[in-house]
Amino acid sequence: MNIDLIFQVAGVGIVVAVLYQLLSRAGRDEQALMVTIAGLIAVLFIITGEIGDLFDSIKQIFGL
Repeated sequence: MNIDLIFQVAGVGIVVAVLYQLLSRAGRDEQALMVTIAGLIAVLFIITGEIGDLFDSIKQIFGL
């Protein structure tokens, strides 16, 4: 298991949480929501490659 992937996702989560709190308390709720959505998209891009590898492994195991 690749532990770096977990740290990358956790790092993005921490940065997004801090930025969300800062923007929310400053009264910029729309920008806080955009930061949250951008963080979600960034994590999805990080995980997409791993999901592709998972499907390839499943294909090899079952000989598809």
